[in-house]
Amino acid sequence: MSGSGYGRAAVLLGAVAIALSGCGVVRKKTAVVSSSDMNCLTRAMYFESHQSSRDGLVAVGSVVMNRVASPDFPNTVCGVVTQRNQFASGVMTKDMNPRNLPLVQEAAAAVLAGERHPGIGNARFFHVASYRAGYDNMHYVVTTGGNAFYEKRSPELVTQPVPVAATEGITG
Repeated sequence: MSGSGYGRAAVLLGAVAIALSGCGVVRKKTAVVSSSDMNCLTRAMYFESHQSSRDGLVAVGSVVMNRVASPDFPNTVCGVVTQRNQFASGVMTKDMNPRNLPLVQEAAAAVLAGERHPGIGNARFFHVASYRAGYDNMHYVVTTGGNAFYEKRSPELVTQPVPVAATEGITG
């Protein structure tokens, strides 16, 4: 794996951070984006949604960032991605096909710079869209990139108990 793609993404993210620094944007958590954040997010997005659309990639990245912002999960990208039994097996050790990396790296850089899939909202969970779980606390918000994304809610607050129809073409 070549580090040059990550280097370009780090420069892009640095430029975005500088551009936003004077905009008065207030965030709940302030984080410096590191090359390890970029690597971990790229790997999560690649192995969870690499054969899908940009929407699917950004949706996975949005879930990772929702977890980082949540007190229920680790507060770093790598902490979330390396949490046991949460992401694809071998997410941090398997080889990635360099041919597929440009789109994934671009989407990861966009997510780290603040882009989110608009359908994700506060969702922190997803599974393969074809899987049918028997739990009554899963409120589905979007299906994209071959995954169904959901929030965990009290059963009486679930209004969408099955995955919604897949949508694509929403993100930039």
